[in-house]
Amino acid sequence: MNIYIVGGAVRDRLLGLPVQDRDYVVVGATPDEMIARGFTPVGKDFPVFLHPLTHEEYALARTERKTAPGYQGFMFHTATDVTLEQDLARRDLTINAIAQSEDGVLVDPFSGQKDLQSKIFRHVSSAFAEDPVRILRVARFAARFSDFAVVPETNALMRQMVEAGEVDALVPERVWQELSRGLMESKPSRMFEVLRDCNALARILPELDALWGVPQPAQHHPEIDTGVHVMMVIDVAAQKKHSLPIRFAALMHDLGKGVTPPAEWPRHHGHEARGVELVDAVCDRLKIPNDCRGLALMTAREHGNVSRAPELRANTIVALLERCDAFRRPQRFIDMLRASECDHLGRTGFSGRPFPQAAYLEAALKVAQSVDAGEIAQRHIEQPQRIPEAIRIARIEAVKSATAAGSAEKNQRDSAV
Repeated sequence: MNIYIVGGAVRDRLLGLPVQDRDYVVVGATPDEMIARGFTPVGKDFPVFLHPLTHEEYALARTERKTAPGYQGFMFHTATDVTLEQDLARRDLTINAIAQSEDGVLVDPFSGQKDLQSKIFRHVSSAFAEDPVRILRVARFAARFSDFAVVPETNALMRQMVEAGEVDALVPERVWQELSRGLMESKPSRMFEVLRDCNALARILPELDALWGVPQPAQHHPEIDTGVHVMMVIDVAAQKKHSLPIRFAALMHDLGKGVTPPAEWPRHHGHEARGVELVDAVCDRLKIPNDCRGLALMTAREHGNVSRAPELRANTIVALLERCDAFRRPQRFIDMLRASECDHLGRTGFSGRPFPQAAYLEAALKVAQSVDAGEIAQRHIEQPQRIPEAIRIARIEAVKSATAAGSAEKNQRDSAV
């Protein structure tokens, strides 16, 4: 019985990166032998065991055979005669098909170390085409290792898989799992670049794919192309190390521009309302978690209002706060402002420009929150039906006073300059 560290742990160590999780493959052992050594079986489809002390996963070396469409249609074979090379041959990329023995010796039958040095993603064998999740994994790896490139033959194979309908067999939960992990990498735009290059994005997220080639007004968007803009926005969100809900909201914020009639280009009046419907459809189809869904819907609907914040009247600002449920969920409102800031910064030449709208609306929220709703309720205790409107009027007056004072201070500063 021989034990090897395999996959990402070996790859990351060779790249000089921190190793998060270690996966092990065991060659020459039976399930009974593993149990006798104190390992706990946990695998359903094939034998995987937890180490009795570290609780790390140890899988018996295995081969696999495609039996049905999609990523679940496999039959696995484990036996004591399955070799390490056979196990590595079923893996996706050469850089993930390197093993390390217990004494530190590397086993690299598919030249993964060479591909690491060349910074390329190359499939191990034609068996890559049997699992459509591998397309998503390659795209996710591109978001993490943003200076790596997919070799032409691997991209061609992924295109063939898309044309064969393999991507259509992916279940929503697995699509979201990979997309969400890619969004949390250092350069998420690379994930969507890879998916577009093999035509998979049009099958997985057609609403997003539709944005490329859609122009925007050059004075507000020097990059012109909406798809290019959205990729810049999500990379800004990554640079700022924002949470997954903010990054997903940044990705979804401009979907409405993809369905603007070409006769109305480059203007996109009303794209916010159209975008809400599309975001809702994406979230239904991919079963997006509620925290991501709620923020994405709010951002799609309100990012235009946020950008116009200094022009809004006090009653309009309070209506915005109410519509966003900001008094009960202030942090979600602030997260929406962060996503809107990414929208502002994610444009050619805008990276260093200020976005005072976020601070302006945060200040308005604080002022409106300072209104003593309890005191107002006591004053209207004989007419309780008037309480909500009285609170609303008080909030409007508070915001009006604060914004007026802020404008006066700004005018004084400008005059002094």
